Amino acid sequence: MRDVDELDERLIAELRLNGREPVATLAHRLGVTRATINNRINRLVDDGIVLGFTVRVREDISTDVVRAVTLIEVEGRTTSDVIDKLRGFPEVHALHTTNGGWDLVADLRTDTLASFDRLLARIRGVEGVINSETSLLLSSVLR
Repeated sequence: MRDVDELDERLIAELRLNGREPVATLAHRLGVTRATINNRINRLVDDGIVLGFTVRVREDISTDVVRAVTLIEVEGRTTSDVIDKLRGFPEVHALHTTNGGWDLVADLRTDTLASFDRLLARIRGVEGVINSETSLLLSSVLR
C-alpha cells in the first residue's frame, strides 16, 4: 500500500461529503485534471484505502433500526482475538481501538430491541471481553 499524500487526503474529504460528486467537479475543486481524479480514486480503491461507496440515510428515516455505541474492556493481550471475533458479527458496523479506560468502541445496529439484547449477550460472551458499557442512540441532532 502506498502512502496517502495531500491530494489524496483532499479527495477523500470531498468524497466523504458527497461520494457521488462528478469527477469533473472534483477535478475543478481540487485543481487537477479529471484523469488525475479517476486515477487517484482507482488507486485508493485498489490499495484498500477507500473500501467502498455508500448511501447515508437521515437517522430519523430509519425508524426500524436500533443503534448504539458500546465501549468494551478487554482482558490482557486478547485485543486482537476479540477484534477478530467481533469482525464476524454483522451487527457491528464499525469497531475502533481507543485509549483511556476502554479498549474498543463498537457501532452496533440491529432491527429490534430483542435482537439487540441477544447481540449484547454475544459480545459479553466473547472470550477476553471483561466489561462493556452501552448507550443507545436515540436521535441525531445534526442534519
